[in-house]
Amino acid sequence: MDFTMFAAIGAGIAVMACIGAGIGIGIATSGLVQSIARQPEAAGKLIPWFFVGAALAESTAIYGLVVSILLITRIG
Repeated sequence: MDFTMFAAIGAGIAVMACIGAGIGIGIATSGLVQSIARQPEAAGKLIPWFFVGAALAESTAIYGLVVSILLITRIG
């Protein structure tokens, strides 16, 4: 077994971080919409925290993408 096979498998696994980030942002958005539907006056307090959480989840996806790109460049 050579390094290129392990790099390709690692790149595939690293991209799966994007799936988790997408699911996390979807769940957070669902919770935000439900909270605003129940208490519309709390929207001003909830939305900034939503953006902080979405940014953290998206940074996880970006790290996975960067690792995947680095591993793919090792293959070629």
